[in-house]
Amino acid sequence: MAPTHGSQDAPDSYVGLDAERAERQAHDQGWSTVRQLPPGAIITMEYRAGRLNFEVRDGTVTRCWKG
Repeated sequence: MAPTHGSQDAPDSYVGLDAERAERQAHDQGWSTVRQLPPGAIITMEYRAGRLNFEVRDGTVTRCWKG
């Protein structure tokens, strides 16, 4: 099976969604990995094709970016 490299949908379209719903939607759109992070989390900065990152506060996506 060929690796999935993600969707072409806009990351900003996930902001404001419930985190669980946003994760399901991202997988449905073709993102192979979805990472939920708390605000201010220390993370590695390597870019991974097919990964979508959510910053989640109180169960809601407040920021979203590729990689």
